[in-house]
Amino acid sequence: MELTQNTDYQTLLERITDSYTQGRVQAMQAVNISLLETYWQVGRHIIEFEQDGKIRAEYGKALIGTLATDLSLRHGKGFSRSNLVYMRLFYLRYPISQKPSHQLSWSHYVELLKLDDELERSFYEKQAIAERWSVPELKRQKASSLFLRLAASKDKAGVLQLAAQGQTLAQPTDLLREPYIFEFLKIPEPAQVSETQLETLLCNHLQQFLLELGKGFTFVGRQYRITLNNTHYKVDLVFYHRILRCFVLIDLKMGDVQHHDIGQMNMYLGYFANEENIEGDNPPIGIILSRHKDELLVEYATYNLNSQLFVQKYQLYLPDREELRRELEDTLREAEQ
Repeated sequence: MELTQNTDYQTLLERITDSYTQGRVQAMQAVNISLLETYWQVGRHIIEFEQDGKIRAEYGKALIGTLATDLSLRHGKGFSRSNLVYMRLFYLRYPISQKPSHQLSWSHYVELLKLDDELERSFYEKQAIAERWSVPELKRQKASSLFLRLAASKDKAGVLQLAAQGQTLAQPTDLLREPYIFEFLKIPEPAQVSETQLETLLCNHLQQFLLELGKGFTFVGRQYRITLNNTHYKVDLVFYHRILRCFVLIDLKMGDVQHHDIGQMNMYLGYFANEENIEGDNPPIGIILSRHKDELLVEYATYNLNSQLFVQKYQLYLPDREELRRELEDTLREAEQ
């Protein structure tokens, strides 16, 4: 028998591989911790130098540029003018009592430091840690104004909690976003797509779709068939939420939601609760996603219906960030009055 086919040898190979992989991860973590600490210290040195008034005022603006040139000559890459600006901000925005998390990289913090608003920055930091966002994912969530979308439906206490803790998932309403943003599909306005085409595009971009839905979603299937009295029905998209321990059913609508759409989703929820749920599962959640939403019709059509049924809007393009920010500022202002 060849050595490579020996069971004990394969066990040895796996043990060495596991140790090597763990060692590399630990080494990378150690490098990241050291890098963040170093950049924070660089920022501290710059701020303390400025505050001590050790240079004449007219040279103050030239300090960062001069440092960038001299440090790059001594140490090579890593000391560009832009990087030094962010190191300085790093120290200012993360004082010793609020030291940055070592779970994020310097590239993450560069993105966070671009946010002037402390509440917004805190939210994205907490959320990036909780959902283990990559840097591109963090950029995408910032561009889609996730914080402002979630904050728009909350009172002041809710906004402050969101900023301090990130998005917590304790009940069905915590899953919701208004609107959902599908700009990653790159469908130009005013192009028209059918519900089937939209569903296909979302499944083709499942990773981005799951990112937009939020933490905890696992994909179960599309056009999920259920049968009642020999009549077949199909739910557009079915997910299971690991944290809330329940099925999440999604139906897509290109036009206005009608009362029969809501009745149909309510039927789906009843079916899943009785036929698909197993021991330990919580009642299913139904979300109808529509381009348009008649609030009054939805209110009346859902009267006394399943409280786990929601009608939410979606957009194929990025929201108006300034409009969302004005809504947030109005909420905070009204709470002060």
